[in-house]
Amino acid sequence: MRSLAFNVMFWLISGLYVLMCAILALVPGKGAVRWGVRRYVKRMVWLMRTVGGIEPEARGRERLPKGPFIIAAKHSSYGDGFMMYDQFDEIAFVTGDHLERFPFVGRVLAKLGAIVVDNCGGPEARKDLSASFVRAADEGRPVLIYPEGHLARVGEKHRYRSGVWHMQETSGWPVVPVATNLGLRWQCEDWEKTPGVAVIEFLDPIPPGLSKAEFIERLERAVEGHTTRLIAEGRVADETLKARVAAA
Repeated sequence: MRSLAFNVMFWLISGLYVLMCAILALVPGKGAVRWGVRRYVKRMVWLMRTVGGIEPEARGRERLPKGPFIIAAKHSSYGDGFMMYDQFDEIAFVTGDHLERFPFVGRVLAKLGAIVVDNCGGPEARKDLSASFVRAADEGRPVLIYPEGHLARVGEKHRYRSGVWHMQETSGWPVVPVATNLGLRWQCEDWEKTPGVAVIEFLDPIPPGLSKAEFIERLERAVEGHTTRLIAEGRVADETLKARVAAA
C-alpha cells in the first residue's frame, strides 16, 4: 500500500507542477519557473520521507569547493535528482533531449537553463554539450551531470561517458563525484519503494588537468567504489532492523 500511495501521489503532484511551471514559464525572466521547480523538489522530498518511508541523507558537503563546480553523480532513479536539487539554492543540470518531447517541458527546461543534449551521443552531441555548458557556466551555478547517461540498478554499471571531462576542460572547474545507495529504496523506475535511509555522498573533488583516460578512471573508481560501500552499509542496516523487529 505504501508504494501504491507513493506512486499515485508522485504522478499527481508531478502533473500539477508541470502545468504550474508551464504557466510560470510565460512570466518574463527565469525566477518564477525556478521558484516553481524548487517547490516541486521540496514536495517530492517530503513525499519520499513521509509516504515512501525513504529518509534522505546528504554526506560530505564539507568537501564541496568554494567556487563553481561540476557534480558527476550515480543515477539510480528520479529520486537522485530531487535529493541533489534540494541541496542547492541554484543548480543547472544536463538532461537528454527525450524530455523535450513531453508537452510544456521544453519551455520549462529552457527557463531553467538546463543543458539539453542529444541522447544518441557522438561528436555533434559533445559539441552541443560544450556550447550549452558555456552558456550555463556564465551564471556560475553548480552543474549536475550523470556520466553514465542511464539509470543503473543496484550493482549495475554503464560505460562512463567523456562529456563531463569535456565540460571540465571547457571551464577549468573541479568535478565532485557523488555516490549513492538510493537504489536500495527507489530503484530505476520500479513500482516498489523500500523504506530506509537513502544517502548521497559528495566525494573529494577531482581537479582539472588530467588526461581524459585518467580522469574517467578516477571518476569511475570513486563513484562505483563508494556506491558499493554505501549499498553494503544500507543492507547491513536493513538486516539489523529486521532482526530487531523479529526479536521484539
